[in-house]
Amino acid sequence: STGLSEDQKEFQKVALDFAAKEMAPYMAEWDEKEIFPVETMRKAAQLGFGGIYVKPDVGGSGLSRLDTSIIFEALSTGCTSTTAYMSIHNMCVWMIDTFGNEEQRRRFCPSLCSMEKFASYCLTEPGSGSDAASLLTSAQRKGDTYVLNGSKAFISGGGDTDVYVVMCRTGGPGPKGISCLLLEKGTPGLSFGKKEKKVGWNSQPTRAVIFEDCVVPVGNRLGAEGQGFSIAMQGLNGGRINIASCSLGAAHASVLLAQEHLTVRKQFGEPLASNQYLQFRLAEMATRLVAARLMVRNAARALQDGREDAAVLCSMAKLFATDECFGICNQALQMHGGYGYLKDYAVQQFVRDIRVHQILEGTNEVMRMIVARNLLQG
Repeated sequence: STGLSEDQKEFQKVALDFAAKEMAPYMAEWDEKEIFPVETMRKAAQLGFGGIYVKPDVGGSGLSRLDTSIIFEALSTGCTSTTAYMSIHNMCVWMIDTFGNEEQRRRFCPSLCSMEKFASYCLTEPGSGSDAASLLTSAQRKGDTYVLNGSKAFISGGGDTDVYVVMCRTGGPGPKGISCLLLEKGTPGLSFGKKEKKVGWNSQPTRAVIFEDCVVPVGNRLGAEGQGFSIAMQGLNGGRINIASCSLGAAHASVLLAQEHLTVRKQFGEPLASNQYLQFRLAEMATRLVAARLMVRNAARALQDGREDAAVLCSMAKLFATDECFGICNQALQMHGGYGYLKDYAVQQFVRDIRVHQILEGTNEVMRMIVARNLLQG
């Protein structure tokens, strides 16, 4: 909490308490039984965590990007997988709040901020992951409706959520031909693939989302035709900070688990904590965590302030934090020895849940491309 305002320390405390009482005791069960903890998330929404950086007039908390990062880091100490879904949900609501008209904001945001309803972000397709601008899902304009056809892959919450923020092609090839439509569950022609079996992130369902002649009112388009790719990328700048913050929480929890294990476990007649090699490793883990946290918070401030370098700082923070925090969690597992590989010990779940953060919201290879492009363009 170093450097935080009194309000931010209070947000952090509330989120840490919620994580400890409402999430951590159930984290392993949600993972093992693949439970989507809807009621727990609705409790979190009562604390204002359903629309953290959404404007208050439609039910949001109206907090800053830094406040949001602090909250997601704290919640992630209780269950990284569930918090990561909440971060995606928050990103979707922000997109509607920011780019929607008044009618759309008032129709969609209040029930999403309360988490009475849940949202999914639909950009990735079976044939276009990192190359998102080549997406093929199409929306043909017919009078005052669009007819939507295509499919999306790896959609968090898919099948269990109520509102789908869909990037689709309404024009020619490339990013300028992409628009953004809001599709509601129950729309004829909307269906879902099988629930994917994943290494981690098991407290949130992941499915393909399939559109077969889905009729969507023009009134459900966010922004103008051709603005969809820009909306998607602006959403992802915040999404990258959010997911990096979830990585910080997993790493923080893993450092504490390692610290406890080194103190309790004895080998060769001494606690592991007396081994200087392990002391140094623990010191490195804590140092890397603090460095990553500073990068994420710096990027969050830049995004909040609308700085010109915000997008590249978000990419740097996402790249650095997700790589470093995975290494921290993995090292914590190693320090547990054989126990770290047992599902009775939480550290292995943090390793499994955090691994995908290096892939989603733009792979870390794409983050490197963004940073390099920025540097070489001068």
